[in-house]
This record gives sequence, C-alpha cells and structure tokens, in this order.
Amino acid sequence: MGKKTKAPGRCHVKKKQNASLTPDKGTFVQRKHKDKLFRFIFRDRGKLLQLYNALNKSDYQDVSALEIYTLENVIYMGYKNDIALFLAEHQSTWNPNMPLRGVLYFSRLYREFLAEGRYDLYASKLIPLPWPQYVVFYNGADARPEREVLKLSDAFQYTGSSGMTAEPALECRALVLNINYGHNRELMESCKPLYDYSLFIHRIRANLANGARPEQAVDIAVDQCLKEDILTDVLRVNRREVVQMFLEEYDEELHERTLREEGREEGREEGREEGRQMMELTRNLIRDNRLEELLKATEDEELRRDLIEEYGIDKQKKRI
Repeated sequence: MGKKTKAPGRCHVKKKQNASLTPDKGTFVQRKHKDKLFRFIFRDRGKLLQLYNALNKSDYQDVSALEIYTLENVIYMGYKNDIALFLAEHQSTWNPNMPLRGVLYFSRLYREFLAEGRYDLYASKLIPLPWPQYVVFYNGADARPEREVLKLSDAFQYTGSSGMTAEPALECRALVLNINYGHNRELMESCKPLYDYSLFIHRIRANLANGARPEQAVDIAVDQCLKEDILTDVLRVNRREVVQMFLEEYDEELHERTLREEGREEGREEGREEGRQMMELTRNLIRDNRLEELLKATEDEELRRDLIEEYGIDKQKKRI
C-alpha cells in the first residue's frame, strides 16, 4: 500500500513531454493553436486574477500566486492554497454538452492530482480531493438566461430497468454565465476586463446590424473603445491581431450557423418523407384489412420498415 507524500493541497503539475496540462510560462495559450479573443484578453495575469476574484468573491492581490494551466480550450486556474479545481471556458455558440466535457476535463485533472501527490487509490484512508468548479462564459447570439446550471444527468437515458438506483452514479454541473452586454451586472462591475470585453463585442454587433462589413465593424468598435478607455491596453498595442481574431471567429460562427440551418432543413425534409411513407402505408394496410399490423407498426419501427419495403413505398415518388 502506498503512502501520500505531501499534505493535502493544490495539485502543482510539472511540465512533462506528454503532459495533458500545459503549465503557465507567461501566457496560457499554446503557440501552435490560434488564440481566441476572450483568451487573448485574459492572457494577462492581472486581468485573470480580477476574473478569479469576481467569480469567487475573493480579494487576492498577489498575481504571482495565481496558478494557470490549459486543458485544450479550458483555462484551469486557481490561487495558491485554495483547495479547488477551477475550470473556466468561453463559448460563443450554445452547447448543451458542457457537463459531459467537464467530466472529461476533471477526469484528466484528477489523474494528474493523484499522480503528483502519489496517492494510493487502494489505501484505507480517504483521499482529500480539490473542490471542483466549472464555469462557462457564454456570449452567443441565442437568448439565454443570466445564469443557468447544466447537469450531466439531464443527458442520461433512463431505461426503467429494475435494479437501477434512483439517482445516477455520476454527475457534473456546469454554471453557464451569460456575459452578453447588459447581463450579470454585478459580475461585470467586479471585473472591468470582463465588462470591457462584453461591451466591445456588443459594439461590433451593433455596427454589423447597422450595415457595416465585418472588418469595418471591428475597426469602428476599436476606435469607439479607445476613446472611452475600454480595453485600451489590448487594443492600442494589438489592434491588428484583435481585428484578425474576430474576423476568424466571425467566419467560424457563420459557418457553424449555416451548418445548423442546413441540418434543420435536412431534418425537416426527413420528417416530411417519413410522414409520407406512413400515410401511404396506412392507406395500403386499411385497404388490405391488415388493421392489427397497422396498430403494431405505429410502435414497432422494424415492422414498419418491413411493411414499407413490402409495399415498395420507399421507392415511390411523393404523391400527396
């Protein structure tokens, strides 16, 4: 049986050649990946500490005590001696699968914690685990509430089988905060960089709504913000990079929106075709006095497919 060799506390992950986490070395963005505007703004440790304090209602001042790692697109941050695994992620499109992603993130983080602390999973003593927290910052175009909690258990498909416990054996909660301009004012007032980011994106969208081309919309928003001391330190020095990053995100968001629209239209077309086939099948079964099979076909998908094939309905042209 192994022993733990260090007192309970935060997991300090050392850099490894194939480490799943990337320790902070002045920035928390891996160079091989294009940065996103949100992470680009919060690469500054001072801004990130403001965000951490605002979320945790703390008042830490020592920037050097802030611990930062990245896990794919997720910021893993914490303050020295805080016993917590705090994950933060930004989303510009609505995604109901954040809790599932959270499970995968935390699984990797806890493995690192156990390995670093040399804890023995088979020991008779309870392993003290860091408290998990997962926050998602959402600023997409879909209307969402100020804050909402997504739960992994909402995705579980309960079969009603006997022997199952009343509660699922696994849960993960993602707190989703709407950071579109005008939302979560208390949080914004506690973290000016977050407020500035929210206002900047709001200005760009307003310019787009007024007919400006994407590049013009960003340029105008940059000029407006510089005059009002909004993100001044970022925009004055990195104006070209900020414009380019937004244009890349805008193109990606537009592409995803187009794919979603195409998917919805394809789904509607499939639904219409299924309705046509069922109507034709109903007519044929009533005509042939096969009412019992018709009743079963409404619940038995395999039987329904067999009957549709038997009557050749799947090969017929639409004639409703």
